[in-house]
Amino acid sequence: MRLLLIDACVSQRGPASRTRRLADAFLESFRAARPEAEIETAALERLDIMPFTPEALDRRDALAKAGEFGAPVFALARQFQQADRIAVAAPFWDLSFPAVLRVYIEHISANGLTYHYESDGCHGDCRASRLAYLTTGGDLERPESLGVLYWRQLAAMFGIPRFDHVFAGGLDLDPSQAPAIMEDACARARALAREF
Repeated sequence: MRLLLIDACVSQRGPASRTRRLADAFLESFRAARPEAEIETAALERLDIMPFTPEALDRRDALAKAGEFGAPVFALARQFQQADRIAVAAPFWDLSFPAVLRVYIEHISANGLTYHYESDGCHGDCRASRLAYLTTGGDLERPESLGVLYWRQLAAMFGIPRFDHVFAGGLDLDPSQAPAIMEDACARARALAREF
């Protein structure tokens, strides 16, 4: 089994990132439950990815039309498509997530590789059976929290049947409560990872 961790833990806190702490709790528990699993990380801060220009999209579309999915432009989409489980770790920023994660989504959304269209609509082509979204935020989680909704819909588009999330919210409302909120969220992340 191969787990892909999409690390979008962009933070001015560096190693003290709250989202990274949540992701680490998930990964430690996952490794303990599945020591044989291969874990790959897409560390978005270290990737050299840019939003697509119209010209770059034309080139990618021409490659896709020719079935050239081995081209470098599809590397991230292939990695995503071939993972058995996927975890995404990103802070709750400006009602969604950091821009680099949106750019990553452009790169993995490859018609003919991670999804395709038929007469009845879009169908996912990804191998993963589960996707977990791990996020932290200064404000409270709300039913309309866009990062969670966005990834829930992406999982469906990519054909990933089960979506889970852990949101450590309200961290900046009362700083004295932040440690307890984080511990509760990390416990939920560990529990999720054990059966993930």
